[in-house]
Amino acid sequence: MSTSLSKPTGRTKPTATGEAGRTPHLPLTPWTVAATAALALVTAGAFTTLAGLLVGPLHAELGWSRGAIGVGSAVNMVVYGATAPFAAALMDRFGMRYVATGALGLVGVGAVLTATAMTAAWQFAVYWGVLVGLGTGATATAFAVTVTERWFVARRGLVTGLLTAASVVGQFVFLPVLSEVVGRYGWRAAALAPAGAAVLAGPLVWLTLRDHPADVGQRPYGSAQFVPRPAPVPGAARRAVRVLLRAARTGPFWLLAATFAICGASTNGVMWTHFAPAAHDHGMAMTAAASLLALIGIFNVAGTVASGWLTDRRDPRRLLAAYFALRGLALLTLPLLLTATVRPPLVAFVIAFGLLDVATVPPTIALCRAHFGPDAAVVFGWVNSAHQVGAGTVAFLGGAARDAFGSYDLVWVGTAALCATAALLSLTVRTEPFRPLAHED
Repeated sequence: MSTSLSKPTGRTKPTATGEAGRTPHLPLTPWTVAATAALALVTAGAFTTLAGLLVGPLHAELGWSRGAIGVGSAVNMVVYGATAPFAAALMDRFGMRYVATGALGLVGVGAVLTATAMTAAWQFAVYWGVLVGLGTGATATAFAVTVTERWFVARRGLVTGLLTAASVVGQFVFLPVLSEVVGRYGWRAAALAPAGAAVLAGPLVWLTLRDHPADVGQRPYGSAQFVPRPAPVPGAARRAVRVLLRAARTGPFWLLAATFAICGASTNGVMWTHFAPAAHDHGMAMTAAASLLALIGIFNVAGTVASGWLTDRRDPRRLLAAYFALRGLALLTLPLLLTATVRPPLVAFVIAFGLLDVATVPPTIALCRAHFGPDAAVVFGWVNSAHQVGAGTVAFLGGAARDAFGSYDLVWVGTAALCATAALLSLTVRTEPFRPLAHED
């Protein structure tokens, strides 16, 4: 439930110094930092769904099977997920600015190598799978959690929803443009376009992102008192592993990991990777399919922000159960809706799926915060790893099923059954107050 908290104020210590011991010149506020984080999330997000547009061109030009291309997509998703908890720990050690700027550099390099140097399927797994996966994983939802935890006390659910929506904007809204680029100039130009965006966004993120409100003499939004910047946490990789080992002793961690793995399977795994090829199988133009994915992205923004608002006020377990149940029903109807043309029932599916697609993120983060307290960002990073394992598994199996059966119908129905399972699991997560886990020496 929401509580009444004090209104945010401006600088509370005008003499506070910045990261390098100097008074900062930029008038940064919590909302400015959130906007900068949103820019990084939008830029990195553009890479996460582009692979779905590359399946057809890579198959046609290079003769690779869809299963082989799916391996590269699966590697990307697994690396993306595995990076998140370590990135959260690295942010505690070196700061968000260094990690986010470096991540944008990695996605740019990976995309350029994919477009200019790739000649074999294994290189797609390395350039797109590993390098782009590392960069997008470091600027994923764990990054949004870290920004929210440091800069906000009030409205955390709302801010989490807004930052998650920013990532969704990058993932979907640019798809029609990139699809048009693929059609007119080829898949290499489409891979280079977001790389250019990353090059442009990197310097701006470096200049305007700050690690903690104390760096600019402010207090977190909604906090009644000034919060000193905590000391850097050494041993980032070691800490990420230790947090995992402690969290893995608890039931809530495994329940959240299982539900989020199914979340990944039913979003990144099928929709982001296979919706456009499946629609094309039914005769739909690739640009039209990409436009439908973009429409999903638009409604994702509304659904995620609304979910964040609801998470501040309602039981997150019941929200998760409702989201998964409705998502499963939607996927179950999809084989009946795909045709060569875009018709109203398919548009209705797209709207419903968009509202539900990323709505699971705010309540999952809220449950991580309730159960794991200060370690919530790192724990959510590990939960997000399960998300990407589920996504990568279904991305590969979906392509293999299409090669074997000539249709994606079995994939949609099987994923709908997984969503029903996730709905039931969500209700079993305990809702007890946070108690610190015993730390190992």
